[in-house]
Amino acid sequence: MNLSKVLLILNTVKYLKFKQIFFRIFYFLRGRYRKLIGFRYKLVKESKSVPLVLEDSIYSYESYIDDKFNFLNLSKSFDEKIDWNYNKYGKLWTYNLTYFEFLNQQTFKQNIGLELMHDFVDNSTIIKDGFEPFPISLRAVNWIKFLTNNKISDKKIDDSLYAQYYILIDNLEYQLLGNHLLENGFSLLFGAYYFQDEKLYQKAKIILKEELEEQILEDGGHFELSPMYHKIMLFRVLDCINLIENNNYKNQELLELLTSKAELMMGWLKNIVYKNGDIPLLNDSANYIAPVSKELFEYTNNLKLNIKNSKLSDSGYRKITKEKYECIVDIGGIGAKYIPGHAHADTFNFELRIDGKPLIVDSALSTYETNDRRSFERSTAAHNTVEVLGENSSEVWSGFKVANRAEIIELKEKENYIKATHNGYKKYDVLHTRSWKFEDEKIIIEDSLSKESKAIFRLHFHPNMDEYAIDQYVNTQNLEFKILNYQYAKGFNKLVNAKYMEIYFNQNCQVEIRL
Repeated sequence: MNLSKVLLILNTVKYLKFKQIFFRIFYFLRGRYRKLIGFRYKLVKESKSVPLVLEDSIYSYESYIDDKFNFLNLSKSFDEKIDWNYNKYGKLWTYNLTYFEFLNQQTFKQNIGLELMHDFVDNSTIIKDGFEPFPISLRAVNWIKFLTNNKISDKKIDDSLYAQYYILIDNLEYQLLGNHLLENGFSLLFGAYYFQDEKLYQKAKIILKEELEEQILEDGGHFELSPMYHKIMLFRVLDCINLIENNNYKNQELLELLTSKAELMMGWLKNIVYKNGDIPLLNDSANYIAPVSKELFEYTNNLKLNIKNSKLSDSGYRKITKEKYECIVDIGGIGAKYIPGHAHADTFNFELRIDGKPLIVDSALSTYETNDRRSFERSTAAHNTVEVLGENSSEVWSGFKVANRAEIIELKEKENYIKATHNGYKKYDVLHTRSWKFEDEKIIIEDSLSKESKAIFRLHFHPNMDEYAIDQYVNTQNLEFKILNYQYAKGFNKLVNAKYMEIYFNQNCQVEIRL
């Protein structure tokens, strides 16, 4: 291992919490020891479930139709026997297969659901990825919702599910924290109610109290700063409120906490979405993964919750709305310093819609595989900001890691004007300052570097924009530029051709976007 790789690792590890490091080592050593002694978890545990009551939730996207599974825009039919370990589409696809979210799609038949659940149980001894804590967490909630909504009592499924919960509680994702541990906590709460289990409840209570206070920022945003994950976490909170309000257990002691966080999170969502309800595709965000905004607002209304109106602040995002346009800018740092896996090197990135139609877009998310495409999508070059000396503003690497990262060291805001400076290029003794001036008919973006350096300002356009349209909107103030091709991610594993502009400068750059 060369020195640069060692430094990269050290500059990544230094941001981790002690708890993460401890549990990484503990789980590693425990795994080695258990392998030596031939330890195996019990896959059946004697259980006694209780019938629950749940109001209608949000249907999942259709991912199982006519014996075909479709996740992440990749389809697979199993001719005879389902391979629950199928990995030719990558681990995330395998995870989705074992989440069982298809159980809760609107057109799903009860008998098919039971057949698939029984098949999974029957093959439990050979299932690998599906018995990791994250898929257990999601699958358990989906099973409980399906069984409850269809008024099914099935001892075989219950005994398997109860055993899975005790595998989960022995492998809580303290080595990761963030949304992973929150998913563990949400699921444990469902398990506690379904099995009236004190141990599951107490652990769920600790996790939810600690992590919701940690992860939900003062302006209501989720601290990993992905609008997609924000919506997923909000959906889980709403489902937990549904669970607690409709079932009398533990005096509903977590209801106030969950309600207050849901109302704050809804306020953030209301502030960040475009007029049509779309989210900006910032950091790791994609469409058709989380529920659509309209469904979340309707669910909130059905649960009789309020929406707290707070301004966008510590999440680092701002939205400027004029009669003609909506612009969302990123003036925040790397989200969740100790779990930045969904963060990109995109400081001072922005998106722009004119008359409700996307003009300047984030190049978006198409994969979680550790490959060149993933590296590109997290890079500074993939975003609407400035790259200096061919380097990323934050050291994103290995799919989900970040070493040294850009920090905002100065911020000035007033009506129709934002100016900020970040130090992501400090190893070159360069500071990057960007300002946006928002007028009714145009946006003026000015970039300046603290010393002369080779720099590129990139603008990524929606696939509907051709060179003629780009020329009508963008004035580069006589700076040299090129219009090139890139691949825009319409979703996981779905790329389409689009245009982007490279604007070259050495110290100062001014661009006008005429509307």
